Amino acid sequence: MDRWDPTSEPPKLQSVRVAGVEFRLGAPVRLWPLGAADIIDLALKGKTAIITAIEQDFEDKIHLAVTVDDDPGRDLGVAGKPGHRFFFRPEEVEPLGDESEVPP
Repeated sequence: MDRWDPTSEPPKLQSVRVAGVEFRLGAPVRLWPLGAADIIDLALKGKTAIITAIEQDFEDKIHLAVTVDDDPGRDLGVAGKPGHRFFFRPEEVEPLGDESEVPP
């Protein structure tokens, strides 16, 4: 993979395979935060969500941005607004399969 040039826009990832599991934009997932670091982790544990962005940091670590299905401000998360978009490591996210399996 080519290194990102900080003077240009970072590449937009559409999908990524981590430990044999493929994650893609728009895919439904279940959240399993590890460590229960704060109240948000506890509140989101077991919730279903949609992957809205796949981002890679300067250390080449992958982060999945999700919007939670039962969040009434979900549209704000899709727009990238803070407070309605949450970031998880791939090992904290369980793919649920086809989008048709999760209610809107």
